[in-house]
Amino acid sequence: MQRATAKQKSVPEVDPISGQLSLRVKRMRQERAWSLDQLATASGVSKSMLSQIERNQANPTLAVTCKIAQAFNMSLAEFVEMPSASSAIHVIRADDREHLYRSDEAVEIRTLSPLNLEKDVEFYQVRLKPGGALKSAAHFKGTREFLTVEQGKVRIESSSDSAELSKGDSTTYRADVPHVIENLGKGEATVFLVVIYQ
Repeated sequence: MQRATAKQKSVPEVDPISGQLSLRVKRMRQERAWSLDQLATASGVSKSMLSQIERNQANPTLAVTCKIAQAFNMSLAEFVEMPSASSAIHVIRADDREHLYRSDEAVEIRTLSPLNLEKDVEFYQVRLKPGGALKSAAHFKGTREFLTVEQGKVRIESSSDSAELSKGDSTTYRADVPHVIENLGKGEATVFLVVIYQ
């Protein structure tokens, strides 16, 4: 009887807030194709602590949460904010620099879904410079991407499969394997990308 009681006491209760935080950390890390080691280096938080947070086995302090938010280039408020029932409409302006997820000589990515909401669906606008490619590591198991070409010509690679698409074409493919979106044209290519987690 005593052993059974001790075993029951050792099972932690699930905290909805820390549960959302653990999911958020894991998703944002994998979206960037970062390993735990890379996130540890970027944030200054130990790999073991990050692993416990992602498995919802640790309740991070405010200081630790701040460090993780800064590693993702987000404010603490953006990182931990829960969805608000009072906000019926969320507008993302075209010139909102906070939604510019990545911009370099190869690719520009704008997040078209709210940054502060943990979600199963994410929406992006991706602009690929001539010769540019967006190479991604495997996401969570069961993740799929849906893509529509707004401008230009691109090649999609998902594991060993590939397809070429032109303006107006759409495709869906596995994103739980390494995948690539590559600009095949001489001008800029623009695609809209929807990522759906299982």
